[in-house]
Amino acid sequence: MMKCIIFGNGSPPQKSQLEYLMNSGYETLICADGGAEKIREFGMIPDYIIGDLDSITPETLEFFKHKVKIIKYSRQNDTDIEKSIKFAASGGFTEAILTAVTGDRLDHSFCNLGVVLKFRNLMKLSILSFRSVLTVVTGLTEFETEPGEIISIYGLNETAAFTSRGLKYKLDGIKLPFGVRESTSNVATGRKVKLQIEGGTGFLVRDFDTMRRNGFI
Repeated sequence: MMKCIIFGNGSPPQKSQLEYLMNSGYETLICADGGAEKIREFGMIPDYIIGDLDSITPETLEFFKHKVKIIKYSRQNDTDIEKSIKFAASGGFTEAILTAVTGDRLDHSFCNLGVVLKFRNLMKLSILSFRSVLTVVTGLTEFETEPGEIISIYGLNETAAFTSRGLKYKLDGIKLPFGVRESTSNVATGRKVKLQIEGGTGFLVRDFDTMRRNGFI
């Protein structure tokens, strides 16, 4: 399984988080346009810079031009994050963590939440934002947990029904339509959680530090 990191131009993760991911199988680093600025500040070298290159400074472009594969896409009908996802998928990657894709632009944050939904059938996508990891869930999902781990679940349509095993606040065919009802700050009771989602999809949000400590990511 080929895995990569797609680094945007939003609020960046901690450098230690990025280094952990790169040492845990996410070895390829793709910068979406202006994301290359923060990577340069980190003193790191990405594998690719992708986008229309309107957010990267000439100085950073010059700095990386002989060190990195730079691919310019001029089309404006998709975002630089979308361009990067399509590039990764075409290169055989099957999983990507998006980071620096949320922050002080709420519209950009919402857009990128939508992106993981839009491309969920193309490859496995997650978002690392500050301390949280968000993934799309549908059908049957099972994952290892630490007892006491905080887990939040959000439905994305009115028909999605959630059933859980291994959570303190049990879900038993409960619908969680966004803006009406949610399962925020639920708690893992053991070492494994099972979720069954019927009739739709949802967002699963977990704590990065807990996942890192236990090797779940």
